[in-house]
Amino acid sequence: MGSLMLQEALAAASVVSAQREQTEEGLVRLARTLVENPPHAALTVARGSSDHAASYFAYLTMSRIGVPVVSLPMSLVTLHHAPLAVKGHLAISVSQSGQSPDLVETMTGLGERGATTVAFVNRTESPLSRACQWTVPLCAGAEESVAATKSYIAGLAALARLVAHWQGDAKLLRALTALPAQLEAATQVNGAKAVDILAVADRTMVVGRGLGFAVAAEAALKLKEVSSIQAEAFSGAEIRHGPMALIEQGYPLLVFALRGPEQRGLIELGEEMRGRGARVIVAAPSDVKERDITLTVADDEVLDPILAIQSFYLIAAQVAEMRGLNPDVPRHLSKVTRTR
Repeated sequence: MGSLMLQEALAAASVVSAQREQTEEGLVRLARTLVENPPHAALTVARGSSDHAASYFAYLTMSRIGVPVVSLPMSLVTLHHAPLAVKGHLAISVSQSGQSPDLVETMTGLGERGATTVAFVNRTESPLSRACQWTVPLCAGAEESVAATKSYIAGLAALARLVAHWQGDAKLLRALTALPAQLEAATQVNGAKAVDILAVADRTMVVGRGLGFAVAAEAALKLKEVSSIQAEAFSGAEIRHGPMALIEQGYPLLVFALRGPEQRGLIELGEEMRGRGARVIVAAPSDVKERDITLTVADDEVLDPILAIQSFYLIAAQVAEMRGLNPDVPRHLSKVTRTR
C-alpha cells in the first residue's frame, strides 16, 4: 500500500464526498448569515498547510465576492495585544488539530472584539472549536502521517463550498458535487518526469499565480517536509524581482500553469527558464502543448488547484521514497504543532 502519506492522499476523494453530506446544512446557514450581515473584511488565521488553504480562500473570496481578505499575524494578538478594530469582520481559522495555543488565543480575542469567528477544523472536539462561534468540520478522519494531505484537500473543498453558498453560485456547487470523481482521476496523473528531476534535487522553486499560488506554496512545503529539499514558492510575477537570479544550468523549476488569465504568463516563464538551462517541469491541462505533467481539470476552473495538489501529493511521496526517506516521519517534525 505504500506510505501512510500516500494512502491518506488517495483517500481524499471519499473525504470530500462525505464532507458534502455532513457540512452542507451548516455551510448554508453560515452563508445566509454572511449575506444578511455582510462583513466589512475578512481575516484568516492559520499556519503551514492550513495557511495555504486560507490563501486559496482569500483569493477566491476577493475575486468572487469582493470582500477584502488578509492573513493576520497571530503575534499581533498573542504577543503585542494589538487593539484590533474587527467588529463586523469575518475571522476564518483553518486547522487540522485545532490545538495550537496561538491559534486559539487569536480567535478568542477576535471574537471578544466583535468578529464573527469560524473554525474549519478536522478535530471538532478541540480548543479551537470551543473558541469560535461557528465550526465547520473538515471530515478528513484520522490523519496519521505528519505531512497533511487529505485534510488540506478537505480544507480547500470546504472553503470553496462556503464561497459558493455565500455567492449563491449554482455552477460552482454543481462542480463541487463532481469533484470526488475528478480527485480519483487526478491520482492517475503520470508525474514520472517530476519524480526523476526532484529525486536528485537539493533545491528548487515552485511557481504559481492567482488561485494556483496556494498549490505552489503547499507543494514547496511538502518537498521541504518529506524530502528535505530546499524548495521555495514564488508567484510567477514575483520571481522576476530577484529570485530568477538563482536560475542556472540544470536548476529544477516546477511551474503550475493552471487555467485562468495567469496561465499564458506562467507558460512563457517556463519556456524562458528552459532557455536559460533550467530543468523545467510544467504542470498544466491537456490543451497546453508545453506541459510535462497533464493535470486533471474540474467543472469550474477555480477547483483546478484542488486537483493539482492531489496529483502532486502522489509525486511528493514518490520523491521522498526515491531519496530513501520515510515521508510519514519527517525529521524534527510532529503531527501537532503548538506555537505561541
